[in-house]
Amino acid sequence: MSEIWQTARRNKLRTSLTGFAVAWGIFMLLVLLGAGNGLLNAQVQQNERFLSNSMKIFGGFTEKAYHGLPEGRSITLGSKDLRATQREFSDHIDEVGAEVQAPQSVVVSYGKDYVNARLCGVYPNHFTIDKKEMLCGRFINQIDIQEKRKVVALSRSQAKELNRNYASLVGRHVKVDNFMFLVVGIYKDDESRENNEAYTSFSTLQIMYGRGNDLSTIEYSFHGLPTQEDNESFERRYQQRLNANHQAAPDDESAIWIWNRFTQAMQMEKGMSILRTALWVIGLLTLLSGVVGVSNIMLITVKERTHEFGIRKAIGAKPWSILRLIIAESIIITTFFGYVGMLLGIAANEYMDATIGHMQVDAGLFKATMFVNPTVGLDVCIEATLVMIIAGTLAGLIPAWKAARIRPIEALRAE
Repeated sequence: MSEIWQTARRNKLRTSLTGFAVAWGIFMLLVLLGAGNGLLNAQVQQNERFLSNSMKIFGGFTEKAYHGLPEGRSITLGSKDLRATQREFSDHIDEVGAEVQAPQSVVVSYGKDYVNARLCGVYPNHFTIDKKEMLCGRFINQIDIQEKRKVVALSRSQAKELNRNYASLVGRHVKVDNFMFLVVGIYKDDESRENNEAYTSFSTLQIMYGRGNDLSTIEYSFHGLPTQEDNESFERRYQQRLNANHQAAPDDESAIWIWNRFTQAMQMEKGMSILRTALWVIGLLTLLSGVVGVSNIMLITVKERTHEFGIRKAIGAKPWSILRLIIAESIIITTFFGYVGMLLGIAANEYMDATIGHMQVDAGLFKATMFVNPTVGLDVCIEATLVMIIAGTLAGLIPAWKAARIRPIEALRAE
């Protein structure tokens, strides 16, 4: 060990550069993986805001002329589309719901305080599909639909505008335009949205605004469609059926727009997998640069000490002792500086987590989280360091083997 320390002290610059290459390789790998994990975790969090095995259906505009009707017609979903969804696709569709919206924003007031809101009539399954979290009270239920009750569920931000003690609003009446509504619940704000929706019973809103059979959207959860191909086949069959209700061409994909959150999640997962692979490739190439640095230094070390090795062998040193000396030097350098690089990488990730780990972009109407927990597990840190140590050892093995096999007479002649 003292011999290795003396060699390192005599060649401070060379040892420092080698150590820097090793530490930098591990440091960059951990920082890249940490930053990548932060981005990926943010995307996963965004996707978790909705039920993954759900679809939402919107009316669109026809792109093709059909049965004497021109292209560019606006398609509005209706009750017949809802009935067809419930009756003809029960082999895959679970609970079906729909949403209808007031034609313009409404004013919700309580005493002298008021707030503008977008009044939406929904079915109870909207709570599950859009993953609403109730802070107090309840959401719209089936009895509200059947009895056409004037009840409303407000967001936390809306309720706080009406009363600082927002929980106390549950069980009280608020005025929605010219109608009195009973507040039945307060739901948690989703900061990625405006949070200006006030929810009431689907049937109540239909009657209040005379919407007749018109719907804004249809939404449902589904099962038994595990692959991309299964989903595409179902979507074609479903779209053709709804197109027929509106005399649109069966292959007109713009007449009805389907938001399939399951296939969206699949595509997102595929993209995240590619990003993870790219980060690992870049990180491993950075590690490789450190390994190459160690190998080059060991080659230079062997060349500089060839004369010394010749003397050692001439006075009886075994090849194994020379081999062990060079390999030990390689292991010590990579272990020490690899550990330093690992600690710096962990510190950098912790700093990212503390500063931008929950960074949000505030666009005024909504906030979006860009980074979530940009860190790397301790197991990955240790594994990366061990890979560098093993690779550094192997890198020093070739020059060590050459030094051990050199003949004493040739070594003594070397300059």
